[in-house]
Amino acid sequence: MKFDDILQYLGEFGFYQQRVYFLLCFTGVTTLFPEVAIVFLAPTTDHWCKTPQLERQDCYSWGLDKNTCNALKYNITIPEDDEDTILRENNCRRCDVTYSEFDEDTERCKLSDPDIEECEDGWEYDRSQYKATVIQDFDLVCDDGYKASLSQSIYFAGVLVGSFVFGSLADIIGRKKTMFLCMFITLVFGIATAFAPGYWWFTVFRTIVGFSNIGIYLAAFTIAGFILYGVLAYFIMDWRWLQLTITLPNALYFLMIPFIPESVRWLISQKRFDEAEDLIKECAKVNKVSLEELPDNLFEEQKLEMEKAEHDVTYTVVDLFRTPNLRIKTIHILYNWLVISLVYYGLSLSTASLGGRDYLAFILSGVVEIPAYIVAIPAIGTFGRKRVLCAFMILGGVACLTTVWVPMGWGRTTMSLIGKFGIAASFGIIYVFSAELYPTPVRSVGMGTSSMSARVGSILAPIILEIGKIWPPLPLMIFSFMSISAGLQALLLPETLNKELPETIEDGENFGKKRVKEPTSKPTMVDYCGQVDIESSFTNQAYEVVE
Repeated sequence: MKFDDILQYLGEFGFYQQRVYFLLCFTGVTTLFPEVAIVFLAPTTDHWCKTPQLERQDCYSWGLDKNTCNALKYNITIPEDDEDTILRENNCRRCDVTYSEFDEDTERCKLSDPDIEECEDGWEYDRSQYKATVIQDFDLVCDDGYKASLSQSIYFAGVLVGSFVFGSLADIIGRKKTMFLCMFITLVFGIATAFAPGYWWFTVFRTIVGFSNIGIYLAAFTIAGFILYGVLAYFIMDWRWLQLTITLPNALYFLMIPFIPESVRWLISQKRFDEAEDLIKECAKVNKVSLEELPDNLFEEQKLEMEKAEHDVTYTVVDLFRTPNLRIKTIHILYNWLVISLVYYGLSLSTASLGGRDYLAFILSGVVEIPAYIVAIPAIGTFGRKRVLCAFMILGGVACLTTVWVPMGWGRTTMSLIGKFGIAASFGIIYVFSAELYPTPVRSVGMGTSSMSARVGSILAPIILEIGKIWPPLPLMIFSFMSISAGLQALLLPETLNKELPETIEDGENFGKKRVKEPTSKPTMVDYCGQVDIESSFTNQAYEVVE
């Protein structure tokens, strides 16, 4: 008896399955936290050169009042809009405090070439909103200003590697053991991150968290996680305490060990039929279903199929590119995955920097995904996959481009949220569309390759945001161009709505392909007394071009 038939008999979503499902959903909430944690662990704050010489200086000896004296101590730093700065990133040099004179009209020191020096004593930071951040603690400004974005890209590289390692490990030791192993690693190194003594320790510990985090729950994007993280960040303004707060709940998940079963499908794939049967009996008991009507040997049919499958062909990622039509479709799909992930993370990681209230803007960037999914799923059932995907991708791209021209504040945040709406909807659609386009033998390989392409997009997102220091509109313009181009490219894919989906590699190659249909009647040759007469219909065949 096949497992799907047994599952239908037990109840496809009975109380037993509901219990497991909702327990796993909790892990999805906290799994999201590390993905976007950098938004509030390392937010950008105002900074200026530390000048201990002036702290000891009696400004009254200069004939200045208290307010003017304090202004001098702050404005000793060359401002970000100074013409001499190469990048507008800001407050990285100061006047030579032992030499400078004070200009009361501008409330700044008088600048001349000999007066300019580096911030040799470090920096002071505006702590009015964030009490302590990674940038403040490790001085990630000026020449080291790129390191916060670099850390996030390295984190996503860890996620990419972890998806390979723990995907393979799950096939070897099982889903349950892999998940709780990853929880343990995430817990240990998440706590270690909170106590990191320096930048590279912080980066390495977080990368290990990303490496293991992906193995807990691969579909970790839950709206509840976005909202909850924004609320926590609002009340916890010290990055070390915030890191501990988003990490420690993982310890509670180990209480779920007795209630989370191993995957029955995995047990069957490993020919551990007795253990699989025990789990089915436990499920039947909880769901109050009798197994008397089922055969004594539940998996006899499964055993025969596995013996037959041992002689079947094993497909790899190479098969996605082996034939021309399937290769072109695969390239289109991978590009869409890369772009959607790139823009999704780009907007998620930058929402809190667009003006308005940082925490509320971030929370809204999660809330906006609710209507995105509500609208997208019915739409693809009515208007088709590729047209709706194209529409949402273009919407996201146009919103990103419009954001460039909207002043900083809630107007810009609103346009960014519209972009996030379009990209979030596209994320939901591309999962469905891709699974339908890949033929059955390479569907798992295709979805895995698509996921890898998405990881590349997430790695690139912080890097593209970083180049905004050269020209602030540039990241959003890149997001816009790539989103619109991916949307238009989606129109080149065949529609799958109400179509018979490909079940073989040959089906996948022919699906959506314009081809010449075989003639309805074949030419015949009739021999009369040694003469060959070719029917005139041979030259008058009607070849119908079909899609």
